[in-house]
Amino acid sequence: MASAGASGAIRTGIGGWTFDPWDESFYPPKLPKKRQLEFASRELTAIEVNGTYYSSQKPATFAKWASEVPENFIFSLKASRYCTNRKVLAEAGPSIEKFLNQGIAELGPHLGPILWQFMGTKKFEPDDFEAFLSLLPQTLDGLPLRHVVEPRHESFCTPDFVDMIARHGVAAVCADHADYPMFADVTADFVYARLQRGSDDVATCYPKPKIDEWAERFKLYAEGGVPDDLSLHAPDRRVEKKPRDVFAYFITGGKVNAPNGARELFKACTN
Repeated sequence: MASAGASGAIRTGIGGWTFDPWDESFYPPKLPKKRQLEFASRELTAIEVNGTYYSSQKPATFAKWASEVPENFIFSLKASRYCTNRKVLAEAGPSIEKFLNQGIAELGPHLGPILWQFMGTKKFEPDDFEAFLSLLPQTLDGLPLRHVVEPRHESFCTPDFVDMIARHGVAAVCADHADYPMFADVTADFVYARLQRGSDDVATCYPKPKIDEWAERFKLYAEGGVPDDLSLHAPDRRVEKKPRDVFAYFITGGKVNAPNGARELFKACTN
């Protein structure tokens, strides 16, 4: 997979930028809805867009998003469900092409990893999954692409799967989730984490000790290492020590305070 130029940067963010409770917990009073992305992109360093999973957008929409954010801000896009929610993944080519060519290149340098999320019932069928990986292009209109997969079935928890995605330079989601598997193995020039165990009762989504714990892990990943307190599915793999970009999102659990968690995590990662 083509490298987007890993520099060891750590970005922290949230899922989307429109959520009514954030009008109280995150956004300034009386801030117009149309300026929420402008504000969020200056408080955070990345946003994972969920809307692209459910429906297509227009090129002008992506261009507008890009025009409203600072120079180094990144959007991760969740790929269309029509690409991943299918019995035979090898037949996803037309859907993948349609998703990629809806206008996402308008994001330019703001385009981050593309998240390909699978149903919890989708089992690991090696030949079919590798065929799917082979459909993911390395570039789009001259832009290098990064791909991250999120399998949610335990059958993927094998060295064979880890070795497979590593051959393609694809990452797997390091999911901090009560039910879904976590893939802490390094298989690409970036690491992609989705932190989903937060609570609305905690002002920073995750308790401060947990945020500090994850910050130390992310700093180690960014420096080219691998945390020794997370289980690996292919522990015997040798991983080259080199800088890796890290994308960490507070998703779902504790959503009311997810932006505060992202700010606190970024602060902890840069101290």
